[in-house]
Amino acid sequence: MYDLSTRERALALVAQGRSLNSVSRETGISRSAIRSWQTRITPLPRMQSTPCSLCGPTGEPPADKASYSYLLGLYLGDGCISPGMKAGYYLRIACCDAWPGLIEACVAAVETINPSKKAYRVQAVGYTSVVGYSRHWCCLFPQHGPGKKHERAITLEPWQEALVDAHPWEFVRGLIHSDGCRITNWTTRLVGGERKRYEYPRYFFTNVSADIRRLYTDTLDKLGVEWTLCTRNGRPFSISVARKASVALMDTHVGPKH
Repeated sequence: MYDLSTRERALALVAQGRSLNSVSRETGISRSAIRSWQTRITPLPRMQSTPCSLCGPTGEPPADKASYSYLLGLYLGDGCISPGMKAGYYLRIACCDAWPGLIEACVAAVETINPSKKAYRVQAVGYTSVVGYSRHWCCLFPQHGPGKKHERAITLEPWQEALVDAHPWEFVRGLIHSDGCRITNWTTRLVGGERKRYEYPRYFFTNVSADIRRLYTDTLDKLGVEWTLCTRNGRPFSISVARKASVALMDTHVGPKH
């Protein structure tokens, strides 16, 4: 699929007296496509795609800001964008099969944000990929780029920061649903001279990217959630929330996966 400007450029080269072969070699567009544009330059209705809310000079953020904030958290944790057919892209979010509620929530978010309003599931061993196809994932998620996320800088655009500030708990929930968990820790203590087992809930978020961890902890700071950095085997990849009041906040707005 080629946009109007690409079509106009190819036809302008032909109008200069260039052969279809030379224009095809320069642009990478087939001779048959260029020939067809000489009689019809605008795409057929079936070839036209719905633009996303960010395309064009008057672009606006997605209408459902809460769903976008949640999907952004999922994408930063377990998501990727890869080229698809022609000019489109696939957004894939990997969801563990142990949490069917998470899969349903992810599907709903992708359907809401995808300009086509479509999402589908691809089953793999132990997990389900929630997939959406669109030409516009790269403008909806400008953090996309070559290589692994932890090997490149991850920062939010101003319009994304505004959405996260407006819906911080949705962002935190997306990050926890992708790369986090709620567990029950235990320890022992002496009570009246007798050692007893003591259990307490705790949230963990683990991500290799320091930038993504910082986005998580910056949001927790704004929400008044206390956290600590946990180093395991010399790797400072985990963020813990264990204080009783902070866990209570997380339980109210995030909760365990289901």
